[in-house]
Amino acid sequence: MRNTAKITTAVLAAGALTLGLSACGSDKDSGSDASAPLKVAATPTPQGEILTYIKDKLAKKAGLELEVKEFTDYVTPNTAVQQGEVDANYFQHQPYLDDFNKKNGTDIVAVPNATVHLEPLGVYSQGVKKLADLGKGATVAVPNDTTNEARALKLLEANGLIKLKAGVGYEATPKDIASNPKNLQFKELEAAQLPRSLGDVDAAVINGNYALEADLSPAKDAIAAESPKDNPYGNFLAVKKGDEDDPRVQKLAKLLTSPEVKKFIEDKYDGAVVAAF
Repeated sequence: MRNTAKITTAVLAAGALTLGLSACGSDKDSGSDASAPLKVAATPTPQGEILTYIKDKLAKKAGLELEVKEFTDYVTPNTAVQQGEVDANYFQHQPYLDDFNKKNGTDIVAVPNATVHLEPLGVYSQGVKKLADLGKGATVAVPNDTTNEARALKLLEANGLIKLKAGVGYEATPKDIASNPKNLQFKELEAAQLPRSLGDVDAAVINGNYALEADLSPAKDAIAAESPKDNPYGNFLAVKKGDEDDPRVQKLAKLLTSPEVKKFIEDKYDGAVVAAF
């Protein structure tokens, strides 16, 4: 993802990617080897940490050999699944996946009953302790990928800073703001860059995983955060369509939603990550 064009990086890659999809997926179409390692792409925190816990503590007993491949962006894990470089990924929520598939012609799907956790989106600031204290013309950094940008704007709307046009959904941008009493200025950045932007902006709306990597706690440091109630942004295990019933995928789905993983999430993240099962 780049600052100027949301997930244009993936769009530009999609042409070449689409041409090679049949060849890239041909081996998998003939049937997966149930004894082969399951390769899973993930962002490092908390997804990579949760998968590493499963690999170290639970996988062997379940008869699963797990390989975790970490990525620091929100595009490569999906292109890697689509191209067959990995078997599955764990890093995204449904609105993001829907948008990605639509823009790239990919056919990645959520594994049923494998929604694992929610990372509450939070607003952080080095200059103010309350959103209401943001001054006129303050600059707010937001994620530049489509669904997370809309999610950030909806969080600001929920806290009374802006009002979006009626009916705006998961593709809202600053152009869809109907009312902006403080004349807030928005800086659109790749999600991974947001924590580093805090010294240059008045506030930033940061995804939970990147907040954790920057030692920011949505539960303790955010001046506003999403509520987990009825939240559509739970992160899940995803695969290329047709691979949902791979026995290895099913084993991992069961482990990801096990009591052991729920306890691991509760003990390690202290409310910064919330189990969704």
